[in-house]
Amino acid sequence: MRLYIGLDVGRTIRGALIDELGAILLQRKVVSEVRSADTFLNQIVDVILRLKAEAHGPVTAAGIGWPGLVNQHANRLEATPNQIDLSSLEPYRRLREAAGLPVLFDNDANAGAYGEWRCGIAQGFSNVLYVAFGTGIGGALILGGELQRGCRGFAGEFGHFKIEVTGLECGCGSSGCLETLASGPNIVRRVRERLFSDPAFSVSQLAQDMEGTLTLERIVRAATEADELGLSVLRETAVYLGMALASAVNLLNVEMVVVGGGVMAAGELLLGPLREETMRRTIAPAAGCCRIVAGELGRDAGIVGAAMFARDANR
Repeated sequence: MRLYIGLDVGRTIRGALIDELGAILLQRKVVSEVRSADTFLNQIVDVILRLKAEAHGPVTAAGIGWPGLVNQHANRLEATPNQIDLSSLEPYRRLREAAGLPVLFDNDANAGAYGEWRCGIAQGFSNVLYVAFGTGIGGALILGGELQRGCRGFAGEFGHFKIEVTGLECGCGSSGCLETLASGPNIVRRVRERLFSDPAFSVSQLAQDMEGTLTLERIVRAATEADELGLSVLRETAVYLGMALASAVNLLNVEMVVVGGGVMAAGELLLGPLREETMRRTIAPAAGCCRIVAGELGRDAGIVGAAMFARDANR
């Protein structure tokens, strides 16, 4: 059986050795080094080489999901707004040479979508929107049974739907983007703002975290324990996400929306209101034929999808 390596590059570099059916055989991860682009790239190489060395058999190829805009025609990273800039280092050439393997790049949301489509909850569906909510917000489209990349590979940038006429400046260079409101760091920001501006929330269990480190994980835990501030911000987040999702469903008439990423650790506390808000804002015929579901592969969707990219490109 052929073996493949899949990597998801983020603040933590996660990699896995995966068989041709999409089963994860072993995983390795390292907290990314952001002091220099060169060191960061070397850490990615190290993860690939460790997995290759531990494989019980030859590895055929590696796939990597990158956060940002990936120009597949030129094998170039055009923009990585939530990650260190590697564009000056020719990462494709360096990784291919260092790994001694065919290496395929793609956007991390495309990889997540491909993982769910080939091996997860979207198997058998032909028209799917995949959205990942984490440090940033990414999206990917499968239409007519094919992953859609657009003319340069940038299709699916769901996080940059415009939600506010005047809003915070986004890493993309614009303002008012969904990502400035509903990504993990911006959920934390909004909780902090509510704690500062509304004395009624001084009784929230999250108020005690203001002196330390307030995290998304802490907010989700508070919400599961019926903390009103945590629940309120998640409900508000669902409204922002639902507005954008409804626009996408109306435009594309997909049969399934798969949601994943770290923010979905909130589970039904977020998914339930998100589903309700999306369907309320979607035209009835389109809403009637669309399911909104949580991803089946969870945090592994991106690494499985990256490996499946490598498999399908090297058969």
